[in-house]
Amino acid sequence: MMKTSPSLELRRKQAFGAVRILYGLIWLINTWLQLDPAYSMHFLGTFSADWVSGQPAWIASYGHWMAQLVQLLGAQYVAYATIALDAILAASLITGIGVPLLAWVGVIYNLWLWSTVGGFGGPYTQGATDPGTAIIYALCFLFVVWTRSWEGLSFSKAPHRPIYAPAIHTARILFGILWAFDAYWKWQPYFLTHAVTYLQQALPGEPAWIAAYIGFFISVITWAGPVLFGYFAAIMESIIAFYLIIGRGLRWVIPVGIAYSIGVWTTAEGWGAPFLPGATANKGDVLGTTNIYVIAFLFLAAWVYFTPEPRSNKSKR
Repeated sequence: MMKTSPSLELRRKQAFGAVRILYGLIWLINTWLQLDPAYSMHFLGTFSADWVSGQPAWIASYGHWMAQLVQLLGAQYVAYATIALDAILAASLITGIGVPLLAWVGVIYNLWLWSTVGGFGGPYTQGATDPGTAIIYALCFLFVVWTRSWEGLSFSKAPHRPIYAPAIHTARILFGILWAFDAYWKWQPYFLTHAVTYLQQALPGEPAWIAAYIGFFISVITWAGPVLFGYFAAIMESIIAFYLIIGRGLRWVIPVGIAYSIGVWTTAEGWGAPFLPGATANKGDVLGTTNIYVIAFLFLAAWVYFTPEPRSNKSKR
């Protein structure tokens, strides 16, 4: 890889730092949403995601064991601890202080949330579309660490060190695998024939302007053909996954992926709203899922657009 000029490296640091701060602001909003008393009151009940109908027996057993442990510690106290940790992570991301240690805590914490209140993203039965919410949060914390994002726009005084490129490529491949998993479920017959229903399910409880926005897209999809829309989603996610995994075409895949993710977040996820007290993930105590996909794309954008490419590769991307 060509040597990065000091000015380009500075812009890359600043870009990584800006994305880290944006991610921190989302964590700050999530913390605020969880301050609703219903969150802590209903926290233990959300562990039932591990034993709902369709979950494998081992996940159900794990979920019951984890719920018993939380109950032993005091469910409300554990809920308060998660709110405090969310606030700490938000502050660390916004200021850059405590990273990367707290970012690694964020990885482990989100994997724990994914395995408990997230039910590992399952059950993976008819109608499943993705592996859940917390898994992409965990991946974004890996981007925070592997991009050394605390070196830009930060109060951290940590010494500068070169970015380890293979780590960035590992995060990119993991992101591509996540998209491939999503794409697999989009190719299932149920989704292809019921794709528009995911937008319709986002309507209840939404403010009038969001309902009108989603309704417009439902009308367009209905006019063009719901099955055609299902194939469009499956093809788009497959293309994004393919190019992320092979690491080619990133300069055009990144903006396409951002636009597609924003489209999903503002329609099928209803901009993350309505935020129902005591709920978790979408329609609950976080701002959304596919908006966090945008954060991962922005980390990749900072890397791709501010890192010179070898001359032999410029014609390929």
